[in-house]
Amino acid sequence: MTQEKPIHALATLETHGSLPVVPEYVSIHPPSGYAEAESEAPEPRLSHYLWILGRHKWKLLAFVVSCVVSTLIVSARLTPIYEAIASIDIDRQAPAGIIGEDSARMPTFDADQFLATQIKTIQSDSVLRPVVQKFRLPAHEELSRDNNIPESRVQSAPVKLERLKVTRPPNTYLLLISYRSPDPELAANVANAIAESYILHTYNIRFTASAGLSTFMEKQLEELKAQMERSSAKLAEFERDLSVINPDEKTSILSARLLQLNTEFTTAQGDRVRKQAAFDSVKSGSLDAAEASAQGEQLRRLADRLDENREKFAVVKAQYGSGHPEYKKALSQVTELENQFASLKTSITQRVSLDYQEAANRETMLKQAVADVKAEFDRINARSFEYKAVKQEADADKGLYNELVRKIKEAGINSSFQNSSIRLSDSARPPLKPVFPNLQLNGLLAFLFSLLLGAGAAIFAETLDNSIRDPEQIQRDLKTEVLGSLPVVRSWHDKLPLVSKNGTASTAVVKSGRNSRQVSAFEEAVRTLRDSILLCDLNRVPRSLLMTSATPREGKTTTAIHLAIAHSSQGRKTLLIDADLRRPGIHDRFGLSNDRGLSNVASGTVQWQDTVQKLEGHPDLDVLTAGPASRRAADRLGTVLGKLLAEAEKEYDLVIVDAPPLLGFAEPLQIAAVVDGVVVIALAGHTNRSAVGSVIGSLKRLKANVIGVALNEVREEMNDHYYYYGYSGKYYSKYYKPVKS
Repeated sequence: MTQEKPIHALATLETHGSLPVVPEYVSIHPPSGYAEAESEAPEPRLSHYLWILGRHKWKLLAFVVSCVVSTLIVSARLTPIYEAIASIDIDRQAPAGIIGEDSARMPTFDADQFLATQIKTIQSDSVLRPVVQKFRLPAHEELSRDNNIPESRVQSAPVKLERLKVTRPPNTYLLLISYRSPDPELAANVANAIAESYILHTYNIRFTASAGLSTFMEKQLEELKAQMERSSAKLAEFERDLSVINPDEKTSILSARLLQLNTEFTTAQGDRVRKQAAFDSVKSGSLDAAEASAQGEQLRRLADRLDENREKFAVVKAQYGSGHPEYKKALSQVTELENQFASLKTSITQRVSLDYQEAANRETMLKQAVADVKAEFDRINARSFEYKAVKQEADADKGLYNELVRKIKEAGINSSFQNSSIRLSDSARPPLKPVFPNLQLNGLLAFLFSLLLGAGAAIFAETLDNSIRDPEQIQRDLKTEVLGSLPVVRSWHDKLPLVSKNGTASTAVVKSGRNSRQVSAFEEAVRTLRDSILLCDLNRVPRSLLMTSATPREGKTTTAIHLAIAHSSQGRKTLLIDADLRRPGIHDRFGLSNDRGLSNVASGTVQWQDTVQKLEGHPDLDVLTAGPASRRAADRLGTVLGKLLAEAEKEYDLVIVDAPPLLGFAEPLQIAAVVDGVVVIALAGHTNRSAVGSVIGSLKRLKANVIGVALNEVREEMNDHYYYYGYSGKYYSKYYKPVKS
């Protein structure tokens, strides 16, 4: 049992001379904390898009140049088109007529709507058809190209000039009528003819409208005259029936009289009530009621005298007796006064009764008078409303008749007035230079559009590329680390040369020029990958590694061989196991025998220590080849390899297992469950991201320790992260001399 050797970060760093080696295509990746922070960036940087354009710059330049040249050639061969412009001034302040309301009508603030209407009028069939017929212009080019439409329908269709354009300069009352034609004289003549046809058309519209209005109003005039005569006759008859000139004045007199009679009736009604109360009191025989009447004072004095005589009679009666003359005298005085009192009381009762009867009769008369006046007032008032309606109707018919007569006269005068609000302000003249084609503008537009289209196509194609290339993209999408990037060596042509027994793979490659720099960069990238794996967690250094990939031919065997060589070059015991029993390749790369190997160990025929082979040039590197192919051995590989690794880790510092691709094979999953860490190899620019994601997902479901992903065959143009490729090559050529083993 060997003692484990502690691995220190500084012990794994190699230097050559006094300068540190900077690898070509080496991507120094930050610790896991940085990786998580970087993975949160959802948007690519602007420099990434610039890098994409720079990557396709020659294709983009060729596309732009071809588009511009083609555009200029086609534009130069096109027929030149000339444009003539006629200007029309529209005066919104000019009156629509010379008399009547049209002459005093104020302009409305509808300039935009009005000018838009005029533009549509200029483009109408009524304006364009005379011009088309005069100059024999092609008025139905779109319909003529359709062979399914009969010629008769084409000729009767609305005229539409494709070369006509009517515009309005901003903040003006001008309309510009422009017409394009290969003949400059024809363009000017057509533009002027359209302007004149438009002015004549507006006059004809106004004249026709005024004439039609006059004709309509004349037809209505006779009917309106008859209606006016009927309403006037009805008014005269109504006035004769009322025997008044104006019923309103009669109604006012009756109203005042009714108010007066109503007041007198109310007063008489109160007087009657008062006298009826007095009559009822007197009629009951009450002395107090009689005294309260108009003659009550006389009755009161007579009653006082009667009381005095009665007192005297009582004294005389008591003194003299009934036979005494004084007695008789006093008795006669009392009797006479009693008769006078009774007679006066009767007289007062009769007078109160007469006053009451008189008040009642007066109340009845006033009541009847009020009723008669009110009935007369209601009758006159009802007829007054009818009179007003009849008079209003007669006045309205008369006013409408007079207004219609005036309108007919004004329309007749205004219809002959040719308004000058629309006039030709500037006639069109034959142009000197064509407006089409514009070579400079076409070339500029072709340049801009082709540049945008090419740039968009390049970025779109880059976006559709679903292959593994960008380390940041891997960290962001797959949530795993990128351990390193291995550059492509062009001289290998996708095949690693045989590893010499006395050196590394670079001994089989001519070490001169760029090839030498590429091989040196590849070896340095492998050493960087080694350090990224072993130094990722100093508290838990992996003792066994599984090198696998998603699909075949992604360089996992090449990477495993060079990683094992790089680790053993530090003087650390390394065991390389070829667990790809279906397609072994390690023995071919080292030139070793494959008669016995891992398949024999899995079958239980030999011990693994007996199948390990030594390498002369690498004393610290041992190789366990795959051995003869065996299906039974492949099925038992997971169980056997776990025991093998447990024993090998006691003798070796690191055990590297090269397994088949994970997708489609069961062995890598069994191996991943027993190793300390798994490294997934992906071929940059070829391996699909979803495939790598599926591999990582399967490993994480097994609770396997996925250390990260290593990108193989990275090229400078694959991503903007490898921009320092040229600088590292120069660095190698100037400072670095590979040490011969």
